[in-house]
Amino acid sequence: MDAAEFRKRGKEMVDYVADYLEKIEKRQVFPDVEPGYLRPLMADCAPQDPESFEDVFKDIEKIIMPGVTHWHSPYFFAYFPAASSFPALLADMLCGGIGCVGFSWASSPACTELETIMLDWLGKMVNLPEEFLAGKDGQGGGVIQGSASEATLIALLAARTKTIRRVQSEQPELTEAEIMSRLVAYASDQAHSSVERAALIGAVKIKNVPSDDTFSVRGSALKKVLDEDKAAGLIPFFFCATLGTTPCCSFDKLLELGPICNKENIWMHIDAAYAGSAFICPEFRHLLNGVEFADSFNFNPHKWLLVNFDCSAMWVKKRSDLIGAFKLEPLYLQHHHQESVVTSDTGSSLWLQHWQIPLGRRFRSLKLWFVLRMYGVKGLQEHIRKHVRLSHQFEHLVLQDERFEICAEVVLGLVCFRLKGSNELNEALLQSINDAKKIHLVPCHLQEKFVLRFAICSRTVESTHVQFAWQHISQLATDLLKTWDQNHHQQ
Repeated sequence: MDAAEFRKRGKEMVDYVADYLEKIEKRQVFPDVEPGYLRPLMADCAPQDPESFEDVFKDIEKIIMPGVTHWHSPYFFAYFPAASSFPALLADMLCGGIGCVGFSWASSPACTELETIMLDWLGKMVNLPEEFLAGKDGQGGGVIQGSASEATLIALLAARTKTIRRVQSEQPELTEAEIMSRLVAYASDQAHSSVERAALIGAVKIKNVPSDDTFSVRGSALKKVLDEDKAAGLIPFFFCATLGTTPCCSFDKLLELGPICNKENIWMHIDAAYAGSAFICPEFRHLLNGVEFADSFNFNPHKWLLVNFDCSAMWVKKRSDLIGAFKLEPLYLQHHHQESVVTSDTGSSLWLQHWQIPLGRRFRSLKLWFVLRMYGVKGLQEHIRKHVRLSHQFEHLVLQDERFEICAEVVLGLVCFRLKGSNELNEALLQSINDAKKIHLVPCHLQEKFVLRFAICSRTVESTHVQFAWQHISQLATDLLKTWDQNHHQQ
């Protein structure tokens, strides 16, 4: 393919993507395929001779689209939103076109500098304390990770290194292996599984801190676990607080937890993967109060801020904590600007290879730059507010039907609800909803109850889609309850 054909085919692909997104609600939200559907539709191996673009293009609708779950459909209410917007798609195209691998300032100055500036913009939008911003001479700063899971792992590894060095300076007789065997990380029993996975990769113990009846971790619960572990000779070193848990969007009590972590020399990382975007709205910013006690903070613009995956924003108060844990400098990565860039405080923020697991990085800040400029803070705030309004509309519909109950406070764009009755009944309801494939939902467990999650996801979702979803759920519940009662009377 030469440049002339690329121009032609590029325009065709843009039209195809625009049509796909414009008409997405006409597509069935969840596919009618079984595992392994794709292999029989494809050749056994790659073609020896080149094929035409037309042949490849025809196969998109023929074999790819039948197996796609349409995350951007206004009938998709599962998981959490996956952000998408036309400005972000265009920026991703430019990112692919430039194709730089921005691990250091020299490898692509604009890539590194734009990222640092965009994270300052975003940090100011959620009103982060000054020490989390790089600014001209700050000690903190932000970086774009691939996902919140990566951010948690990076924070845990940095905390591990920092703690090992501190304990060794206090007790030189202890070996690194002895210290490692005593380290303990903590997270809520509602925390995402990626926190446990980070501890697994980091080769440290992790313990769940029990949440209260609103599914939040309180200071008293953390203190109890810490006291027990310290008495047993363990070394608490890391706590992951969650703002907007995956099951029900609950919020750990930062103002109680933060001072405890600071006093006990425990790194506090805040995972606000979904909820963090809402903090750009002044009416939701109080949910982040206590961030001043944290060492690191993360949320995903790629969930709820109209920036396509992957774009996970992470800030640290002291970037030296991260750089100290991950810095290696072989000769082939050094360059003649190195001293002027690195010796200044500003400069060390431009060596983003030391802030992440991979060396290379895509020019992901272009997506943020396009979206923040083309929507503006007000446009993004309206997007968040609309989703929150729609979730309260759904909550109101549920509450009007006495057969159903709401299972957790509706704060942002997630409603947790169920039929009053057994877990088996609700499992059957969810199955009938997802078998019908008109809308898509996923469940969670809350205090032993099987609960249905209804998340407002699509950029294009409207009140009519929410009403349709409720009528559909309500009718399926009516049908189910008829047969359920009959079957159970017969038994």
